[in-house]
Order: sequence, then structure tokens, then C-alpha cells
Amino acid sequence: MPEILRARHEPIKQFSVFMENKLGRLHDLVRVLAENEVHIMAMTTLDTTDSSILRVIVDDHERAGSILSKNHFFYNETPILVVEMNAATDIHKALCALLEAEINIHYTYAFITRPRDKCALAISLEDPDVAGHALHCSGFRILGRSDISR
Repeated sequence: MPEILRARHEPIKQFSVFMENKLGRLHDLVRVLAENEVHIMAMTTLDTTDSSILRVIVDDHERAGSILSKNHFFYNETPILVVEMNAATDIHKALCALLEAEINIHYTYAFITRPRDKCALAISLEDPDVAGHALHCSGFRILGRSDISR
């Protein structure tokens, strides 16, 4: 089975965690995940006056969902496309492939942990299937859950 199809069958999901914008709340979330040996692979935050949204990708998706619920963190789960890159300079090549395919990008963020010792970029797009195909045809590897799981 081609890598792009394999990744499509086991997509990486991100948690969008909704939190009060108050001192220590991000620390609480990171601490509870760490105490349960769930590792943060990538994260970004969107801050507003009253609340924040933490977008996070972890290595053990099922456990993380259970832990977040148990600790009263409210969240949504959404699939996200993760593309592996040999170097940070590949970002331009990836963006060119998406532009050529006329795919709108909603947001991106980089991985903290480097799967397979390579750079990785999480990308939220309007059409992940077409984007994945365009990136694959440009020589990029699309990662699936097994690529980042323990």
C-alpha cells in the first residue's frame, strides 16, 4: 500500500484544547500529560483575552483523550496532515507544491520532537487528500499515527 494511502487510514489527530487564559493552566495540561507518560510531539497556542486554544499532537492519542477528559479539559479532535521534511529548507518546496495544487492553508506548526530525526510540519488545509497527494508527488512523505506513536 502506498504511504499516502497508509497515512490516510491512520491519520494523525490533533487536540484543540480550550482553556481559560489564566496563569498556570498550560502548565497544568502539560504536567498531567507528562505524569501519564504522554509525550507532546507538536504544539501551538492561540491566545485571546479570555481564553486560549492549545493545538497539540501527542504520541499516544487514545490515552491523551482519556486523560484530558478525566482532568476536565475541554477539547475537539481533528485530523491534521503531517509532512516529513529532510531539512527546514524543504518548507518552501512543500508550500510550492500546495500552491501549485491551489490548496488553501489554514495554519501550520512545527514538531518539537523530530520523528525519525527529520523535521516535520503539521498543516491544517482545506483539502487534506489533495494536499497529501500533491506533497507525495513532490517527493514528501506524509506521516501517519504509527510514525509518531510509541
